[in-house]
Amino acid sequence: MLVCFAAGCCMIVGMLDVGLYLAKCFQPKHPSHIKIFPLAVDSIPFVAGVVILIKAKAVAGWISEKLDM
Repeated sequence: MLVCFAAGCCMIVGMLDVGLYLAKCFQPKHPSHIKIFPLAVDSIPFVAGVVILIKAKAVAGWISEKLDM
């Protein structure tokens, strides 16, 4: 459950990063062009969260194994 929560938090952080970048680009007084590289960098936490959420059982088992040592 903790792994799913962490993955969800990563996804939320990624969505907030992308949303803030797009809001900055679409400001009415100072519009700017959307650049692909900053958008891709800001979406890395979202992609990592999705991957962790898909592999949640394996990640939880790996963490449990490391903590048992």
